Amino acid sequence: MDTATTRQADDRADRADGAARSVDPRRALGEFLRARRGRVAPERVGLAGGGRRRVRGLRREELAQLAGISVDYYVRLEQGRSTQPSQEVLTALARTLGLDEAERRHLDTLACGRRMPPPTPRVGPVLRRMLDALGAGLPAFVTDHRLDVVAWNALGAELLGGAGDPARRDRNQARFLFRDAAARTVHPDWPARAAEAVGQLRVASGTWPDDAELTALIAELSSESREFRRIWESGEVVMCTAGRKRLHHPLTGTLTLEFEALHVPAGPGETGLVLHVFSPGEDAAAAAALARLAGA
Repeated sequence: MDTATTRQADDRADRADGAARSVDPRRALGEFLRARRGRVAPERVGLAGGGRRRVRGLRREELAQLAGISVDYYVRLEQGRSTQPSQEVLTALARTLGLDEAERRHLDTLACGRRMPPPTPRVGPVLRRMLDALGAGLPAFVTDHRLDVVAWNALGAELLGGAGDPARRDRNQARFLFRDAAARTVHPDWPARAAEAVGQLRVASGTWPDDAELTALIAELSSESREFRRIWESGEVVMCTAGRKRLHHPLTGTLTLEFEALHVPAGPGETGLVLHVFSPGEDAAAAAALARLAGA
C-alpha cells in the first residue's frame, strides 16, 4: 500500500474514531455544547462580532457569563469532567444557545447520564395490518431508531425508491441518503433530508449510547461521507414529526406530499419505531399520481 493510500486509510479511521467518541456519553454533552456554541452569532446576544475573533460563535467565557455560571464549571461540562448539571443550569444554557424544543430535549437526555439498552424492533401483526390497510392510497413505512426501514406497504416501498427490494436500495435510510446516488433523485430536497437523517441519528445516539450497531453506522458514514461528517459535527438535532416532503418517482414525476410521523412502541416499555404515513392532502393531482402508482 503506497503512502497516500495509507494516509487516506488512517484519515478514515481517525474520522470513525472521532464519531465513536462523540457518541460516548462522557463526551457527547460537551460535543453538543461546543457545536451549538459555535452557531450563536455574538451580535445576536448583544456582543461585538467582527473579523478579529479567533473562534466561530461564542467563546466559552462569553457563554458562561451569559448563562450565569462560572467559566470553570462550563469548561468542565464541555470537557466531560462534570456530569448531570442541574435543571437551572440546563435552562440557562438552552436559553443562551437559543435551543428549540427538540434540541432542549436532547440536551436533557445527554445531561441525565441514564444508559438504556437499545430497543429491539418488533413489528407486530396489528401494525402490519395497518400498513396493508393504508396501502390502498397512502404510502407508509416504519423505521427504527437506526433509520432501518423495518416494515412497509407496497406503495411506500416504491415511493422510497424500491425499499422492498434490497437489490435496488439499502434499507437503512441514512446509508441510502449518503451512499447511493439515486437518493438525490428520489429526494429532490436532498440537503434537507440529509440533515434530517443525521439529526435523528444524533438523537438516537444520545438516547442509546450503548447501541453498538448505531455507533458502527455513525462511524461508517463519518468515515465514508464528507457531507455526513460536516452535518454531524454541526450538532444537528431533529425530532421526526409532520410536514410536507417532495419525492420523485419515474412513473409520476415529483410529488409534494403531506406526512405524519407516528411514534409506536417497539415492545412493552420500549420506544424507537416510527410509522411514516404520506398523504396527498387536498392535492388532486398528487392523489391521482399515487393512484396511478398503486395500480402500476
